[in-house]
Amino acid sequence: MVGSARITQGKYICILMIMVLVFGNFNTDVRIHAEPIEGSLQQYVEDMQPGWNLGNTFDAGGGETSWGNPFVTEEFIQAIRNQGYRSIRIPITWNHRLGSDPEYIIQEDFTDRIREVVEWSLDAGLYVMINLHHDSHWLLNMENEREAVMEKYKAVWRQIALLFKDYPSKLMFESINEPRFSDDWNKDEPVYFEMLDELNTVFHQIVRSSGGFNATRPLVLPTVTASPSEARMRELYKTIERLDDPNLIATIHYYGYYPFSVNLGGVTTFDETAREDIVQAFDRAYDTFVARGIPVIVGEFGLLGFDKKIETIQHGEILKFLEFFTYYAREKRITHMLWDNGQHFDRRSYTWNNPAFYEVMMASLNGRSSNAASDSIYLLPGEEAEDVLVKLNLNGNTLTGIKVEDRLLAAGADYMISGDQLTLKADFLRGHVPEALGESVTLTCTFSAGADWKLHVIRYDHPTVRKAIGTRSMFIIPINYNGDRLATMEAVYEEGGNAGPASWTSFKEYGHSFEPDYKLNLVDLTSEFFNEVNDGEVLLKLHFWSGAVLDYRLSVSGSKVIGTDPSNKADAKEQTEGTDGSAQAGETSVSDGEKALQDKTNRQIYYWAAGIALLFIAGGIFYKKYRKG
Repeated sequence: MVGSARITQGKYICILMIMVLVFGNFNTDVRIHAEPIEGSLQQYVEDMQPGWNLGNTFDAGGGETSWGNPFVTEEFIQAIRNQGYRSIRIPITWNHRLGSDPEYIIQEDFTDRIREVVEWSLDAGLYVMINLHHDSHWLLNMENEREAVMEKYKAVWRQIALLFKDYPSKLMFESINEPRFSDDWNKDEPVYFEMLDELNTVFHQIVRSSGGFNATRPLVLPTVTASPSEARMRELYKTIERLDDPNLIATIHYYGYYPFSVNLGGVTTFDETAREDIVQAFDRAYDTFVARGIPVIVGEFGLLGFDKKIETIQHGEILKFLEFFTYYAREKRITHMLWDNGQHFDRRSYTWNNPAFYEVMMASLNGRSSNAASDSIYLLPGEEAEDVLVKLNLNGNTLTGIKVEDRLLAAGADYMISGDQLTLKADFLRGHVPEALGESVTLTCTFSAGADWKLHVIRYDHPTVRKAIGTRSMFIIPINYNGDRLATMEAVYEEGGNAGPASWTSFKEYGHSFEPDYKLNLVDLTSEFFNEVNDGEVLLKLHFWSGAVLDYRLSVSGSKVIGTDPSNKADAKEQTEGTDGSAQAGETSVSDGEKALQDKTNRQIYYWAAGIALLFIAGGIFYKKYRKG
């Protein structure tokens, strides 16, 4: 609870902090053998499963709501517990809440707020992890400013340890989030391992020397960048072994096989390579730590493409990733904590933006869920309906039924199942799939265990593209999707070689180089893409989920870009003749491109205008309130 008594208590704590900072003498050479917590630490960590991150809140660079999430309430914390979560990680950035050196006193109102949310979480029955989060940014200077960085780091942890020393052991401390010492996330240098060892060792010494329950509190230590690479886990193991403390936990983060995680390199599906990446990462973590008595927490997991938007990765492929990730972590006795910056569990309505994500993660805590090679079936219009074969990934389960809304399909008449082969009968498809392009019927497959799997049978026609003129800073391809969806895009130079960013592959990154807009019927080619495109002829291939592939040609000269459809005779003729876009034959196509570009610009202007209007309204309310007071 927060009140005058607590504020008074906070003032006394602040005084005590200053005394500790001034008079405290922490001998980092002293080795402390902490007593174990009640029960095994491995059981403690398994009891945390599953976990959830309160992301983009107290880790934000401004205030609690500055990155778009609402204020945290006790009701919300209880809602997280009601969803079945048993632990919460509260990422905290302290840097902009610190006073000047050498004390670096943390703002009292901020510590009160953190304690309030921690207490709500403990009262809800959650295990709680707090840390130094984006403070890892000032660790980047550690190699050149080692003494200054260490003094600041020690000052912050001394205060945190003192604040929470009498809290129960269900509260744990994580030394630092994703520690790194250069802008290169993949670089391994002996000095990096030495510096992280020093940080983790000092953190351990400060907490263990601070009294109260901190003598045995579980402490969480990361690898460099929280990576599950073999070298980085091996170095962390050396630190933990040397500290000789039974209450230490190793932590890593996992955001998937990189090309799949961001939709790059043509890896649009959760294929065997992406699956094997999980297996190898968790096998390494198990062999390095768990098998030697050191529990492991995946402090964050998700897919990197989520940073742009959920749609970066196809919906069904996300479900397959989440199912296998959750299952295999359980197999290796590794606890995981979902990274949620507000895009998964809605913090205002207390509902899931993608309920299927939640359902498959929860179901996989106790078993396997079934899925299929794809969650989408594309059917062309006007064709004679035929049986459609769907390969199921049963994962040890059996199919128990298929529904369309509330109607249960008839086995034998509407579908047949043979092993892992599902056949949807032509008569059923003929009578239930709408003829309108983009419309679909959803089949819900139920199984003997695990979450349901939805199959979307979609009516589509072949996509078409049109001519467009634009610039490197703003170029769009006008396109009729006709019910189809874009999976990926290739870009190569006509004379040879890959065009655009990530030149090691012809397949460009979704959301970075290109992004579809299904409402406006366009593909946006970004300035980031053109920044790494040379003048000349660039050949694109647009790959769709139906299997369709469209060719498109870009003629890039200086800042100007002309896009044409090679299959369009008028466009091809104009391109061959080297016209500059003034030919009459191209006028209709050019206007199509300009119209789509104008539609996009109009929408951007609308959003800006709406935002400005809201600011004026808020300002007026504040002005009236201020004058009234």
